[in-house]
Amino acid sequence: MIDYYEYSIPELIKLLGSRFKDYRLRSQMTQKDVAEQAGITIVTIHKFENGLAGNMSLGTFLSLMKAIGQIDSLDELMPELPESAYLIKDNQKKVQRIRHKKP
Repeated sequence: MIDYYEYSIPELIKLLGSRFKDYRLRSQMTQKDVAEQAGITIVTIHKFENGLAGNMSLGTFLSLMKAIGQIDSLDELMPELPESAYLIKDNQKKVQRIRHKKP
């Protein structure tokens, strides 16, 4: 199993870009196909796949995932958590934020 904590953010983006390219190719889609479906430029896709996209917005990434038919993979990335008894107050309302008491 890969220890992702050992990677810097640019290295993680490069890894994701490489994996994205593999998924795109397996979907038999060109960069142009993906660009048209995602509503972004081919240059953005090229930079992402080659690890040159220094910082990509989450919206752009999600558009790319939709374009290659992998948006459902988000459930694997961040699965929905079951209700936690620790996050329910006495009045049965769910905690909305965490506040620390001042010393």
